[in-house]
Amino acid sequence: MDEAQFQKQRDVMVRSQIEARGIQDERVLAAMRTVPRHCFLPADLVEEAYEDHPLGIGCRQTISQPFMVALMTQLLELRPEDRVLEIGTGSGYQSAILSELVNEVITIERHAELALQAQQRLHDLGFLNVQVHVGDGTLGWEDAAPYDAIIVTAASPAIPKALKKQLGQQGRLICPTGDRKAQQLTRIIRCGNAFEQHQSINCVFVPLIGEEGW
Repeated sequence: MDEAQFQKQRDVMVRSQIEARGIQDERVLAAMRTVPRHCFLPADLVEEAYEDHPLGIGCRQTISQPFMVALMTQLLELRPEDRVLEIGTGSGYQSAILSELVNEVITIERHAELALQAQQRLHDLGFLNVQVHVGDGTLGWEDAAPYDAIIVTAASPAIPKALKKQLGQQGRLICPTGDRKAQQLTRIIRCGNAFEQHQSINCVFVPLIGEEGW
């Protein structure tokens, strides 16, 4: 399949899976049309790249469903000048979407193998404003805090306290919270030392493993 065919599949994905389900942020939609999801998958899954479901990427991790990527990104209300912390690099696909929308992305992955693959992939594809680190994502990355937005791409029993501390004033954080089998997307906004909290849709993510996770 050539790049023109992949682009056509991305356009259909955005129209039928994302816009049709209520995602309206034009910058998010443009990023979803631009970033080549097929480049973030194992070779044997490339033909499924633009279908509406998550896919395995190794180390018992997944690349999220395209709609979920778009929804979580829209909920962050990102601005071009923002610095974003991502917990759970995985394939690097969500990192690339963020890269299109903000000034700087710092992403943490606990599996060194996935982190190295994602770092190389992002570099090769020209997403040069992303820093990839290996570590316990539940503890965040304090060296570069505070962040304008934080996205957690794995499920936690509650939002890790370390991440709340690293969120800047009026910063937005999105994280799936609940038990291991089912969660809801939880969104918080920092207002001084208080946090305004809202629940979004039901979801199922791989567990967030670490000191402040499972």
